Amino acid sequence: MLHDKLKAYHIILASGSPRRQQFFKELQINCEIRLKPVEEVYSEALQGSEISDFLAQLKASAFANELNPQEILITSDTVVWHKNKSLAKAADANEAYQMLCTLSGDWHEVITSVCFTTSKTQKIVNHSTKVKFKKLSDDEIWFYINTYKPYDKAGAYGIQEWIGLIGIEEIKGSYTNVVGLPTQLVYKTLSDMVS
Repeated sequence: MLHDKLKAYHIILASGSPRRQQFFKELQINCEIRLKPVEEVYSEALQGSEISDFLAQLKASAFANELNPQEILITSDTVVWHKNKSLAKAADANEAYQMLCTLSGDWHEVITSVCFTTSKTQKIVNHSTKVKFKKLSDDEIWFYINTYKPYDKAGAYGIQEWIGLIGIEEIKGSYTNVVGLPTQLVYKTLSDMVS
């Protein structure tokens, strides 16, 4: 069992996301939450998973030369990719409204990259899930924004919240990936690293 193998390691999760932290608890992976501020700036030439890969590695770079041999640092980033454009976190209600109008009635991709860093190695993996929204009404969009204030989420929505329950018609790929962490891939990668 991975739980037993990890007793020889110290896992550091560099994420302030309550959803990612909860997934680690549910995976029975003990971890320390250690946060460092990182300015999430990337080249406009990057597309899709290149963006989330770059940002996950950028977050890891803040810990350069700090890791002990038994420590594994985990950083991640989620991108909502639609019509060759990345939809990041919305700054305010109007931006959230514009994003949800864009996603309404259409497919988009949710890509999460996870970077595993030790004192000697670094491995990055990513998963892409295709998600389709029904045609959302203005009333539904504004009710969601005003009630849930989804400003900390890529694409201005959380699939596990009201908008996901009433608005998601179809999903192809990992559900947990859309929430913010491809749990099966994280479990497998960690297992491979410590086996």
